[in-house]
Amino acid sequence: MRAIMTYVKQNKWVVLATVIVFGGLFFAFSNSKSANQEPSDLRHRKLLSTVGNLLESEHYSPRKVDDAFSKEVFDGYLKSLDPEKDLFTQSDLETLKPFEKTIDDEIHGATIYFVPAVDLIYEKRIAEAKKVFDSIIQKPFEFNTDDSLYYDPTNLSYPTTQLERDIRWSKLVKYKVLDRYAAAIEDRTKNSGKEKFVVKSDSLIEVEARMAVKKAQLKKFELLDKTFGREKRFETFLNTITGLMDPHTDYFAPVEKRSFTEQMSGVFYGIGALLTQDENGVKIASVQPGGAAWKSGLLMANDVIIKIAQGAGEPVDIEGYETTDAVKLIRGDLGTEVRLTVRKPDGTTKVIPLIREKIILDEGYARSAVITRGNEKYGYILLPDFYADFEREDGHRCSEDVAKEVEKLKAEKVKGIIIDVRYNGGGSLYEVVQMAGLFIDKGPIVQIRNKEGRSQVLYDETAGILYDGPLVVMANEFSASASEIFAAAIQDYKRGLIVGSTSTYGKGTVQRNVAFGKPLDSLGIQTEYGAVKLTFQKFYRITGSSTQLKGVVPDVVFPDEYEFLKYREKDNPSALAWDEMERAKFQAWPKTGNMSTIALNANKKIESDTAVAKFKKNLQWISSQIDKPIYLKLDKYQAFKKEIQAVVKQNENIIKLKDTMQIAALKADNDKFYNNPDKVKQERYQAWLKLVAKDLQIKQSTDLLSQFNTGSTTTLVPVKKG
Repeated sequence: MRAIMTYVKQNKWVVLATVIVFGGLFFAFSNSKSANQEPSDLRHRKLLSTVGNLLESEHYSPRKVDDAFSKEVFDGYLKSLDPEKDLFTQSDLETLKPFEKTIDDEIHGATIYFVPAVDLIYEKRIAEAKKVFDSIIQKPFEFNTDDSLYYDPTNLSYPTTQLERDIRWSKLVKYKVLDRYAAAIEDRTKNSGKEKFVVKSDSLIEVEARMAVKKAQLKKFELLDKTFGREKRFETFLNTITGLMDPHTDYFAPVEKRSFTEQMSGVFYGIGALLTQDENGVKIASVQPGGAAWKSGLLMANDVIIKIAQGAGEPVDIEGYETTDAVKLIRGDLGTEVRLTVRKPDGTTKVIPLIREKIILDEGYARSAVITRGNEKYGYILLPDFYADFEREDGHRCSEDVAKEVEKLKAEKVKGIIIDVRYNGGGSLYEVVQMAGLFIDKGPIVQIRNKEGRSQVLYDETAGILYDGPLVVMANEFSASASEIFAAAIQDYKRGLIVGSTSTYGKGTVQRNVAFGKPLDSLGIQTEYGAVKLTFQKFYRITGSSTQLKGVVPDVVFPDEYEFLKYREKDNPSALAWDEMERAKFQAWPKTGNMSTIALNANKKIESDTAVAKFKKNLQWISSQIDKPIYLKLDKYQAFKKEIQAVVKQNENIIKLKDTMQIAALKADNDKFYNNPDKVKQERYQAWLKLVAKDLQIKQSTDLLSQFNTGSTTTLVPVKKG
């Protein structure tokens, strides 16, 4: 609670606005029955109109919910249900066309007719697809005739007839079988003549490939039946609507909201078991020492989970479930009971009652390693998320954890520190301000502005610096939101070098969770109708420039294998626009030394490297193949696949680190890495060290750090020639 009150005090007008909206939405549901007692159509109508009202009144840049918006929801929802365009036909679209301009009326409170109408057609088409697939998969395929398939449905229209749809299914299934068939043929060619290798005939390989595809597709159908029913499809409908406002406004059903909270805090309440999945279903991979499952003595590795019940409630048959869906059922509130029906390796079944306990996902927290180069040591800190557990006074906060890692590295007498926020999608705005403050001496970190145009500067108000040595921040196109705030602050203060791909993700918006319905816990974190993660502010660098769409451009640009794939914010049509605001008052770091020279020379070296040029050319070629048809004739498919594999292998060789770095766990972390009671977790920690040791970009970042100390600008490790 202390952490929450601290946040309230430092963000008064932001929190006040949240309370006003939050309270209004509680009132909207205050006189209703509980969510479980209401008819679904009434619950859906209330939820849809409340979400619509929230979007129109509180979103940072609300779109007008009118006929044009309705048309986009219409198209988007059908696309989300049928992404490969192999279910619906043009006649289905004509049947549903009367709803094309009425969805906005439903959002404004009218009776919901569109989703139920889609449900009827969708369920019918799924049933037909099962029959079509069953008919196709029974017959052997021949791969000696010219044919092709456009696998990317972006530019495809819906089939005009059911016959055209069935042909599309036939080609899609044929491609999946061909892919397995070609791989098996290749394997036979490589291994023929080897001892104990069984040489199979073409016909047997085709049968096995077909049966493997059949098994996978039937599992997909089963999963749709079990986990994508009408309630889940309505949630998808709501997310189609929220997603048209911007890519980061989402609706969370109650169980999804709990998962989001767990992700942000790194804490959940469960049984202390790691799940995995194989052909037998969802099963126990390992049991955490000291956890509820371990203490029971009843749940063991390789037990297959058949059913999950909430206490004495009706058990849910999870056959066909994905692991993530099973996990959501197992997790719940502290001290509550979950009952697992498991099948033991000997074939017997047993019902095991377990009381949920607090589980800490420490592998999702900041962690460090020491890189040794000759007589010098350098620190490496991985930060997977800007996490914050504001529900618990002793909860983990990333700024505090990073501070601890820095202290441990200082004790190791490192000559410089790398902070890795690659693939870090962001998190707490409050935490990123605190974390940036570890490396600068008081001053503005980020600016925020709301829809009314009111702006606020968030400051590091704590005097002093925890670490004032050489600093490199690693980022890539998946570094988003809080990661971009951190990288931008370090860059704007000239406190360290930012290295990575040509730009970060480009998310310059701030979200808050607005919960619906009656609270299910003391803080209102869990509510019976779920919540909307709402975009209500934009943030800006202290220079005044937004990171929205443009992201942060690193000081040193490394070769990056995802560069030409369209993953960034700018590639999403519903993304908000870039803009800027007034510059904040700040003073750059006075001890920049030869940083600009290091960056200049490093970029020159990379740009002149012929291997890098080849790497980029290969990436462009690979990305250009996405829109091209896939051959369904064996020899053409094999030739194309061989060409792709050769180019990919060439790029892997270019970015492969020839000699692994000397990496070690910190002395303070020795027990976690080498004397951990959870041996499975210990193995994962040790495997992580091996991955760090082979990472070329970490090696290049270490080279840059070494130049801070020596003044040399000639030791940047070159990429390997391909």
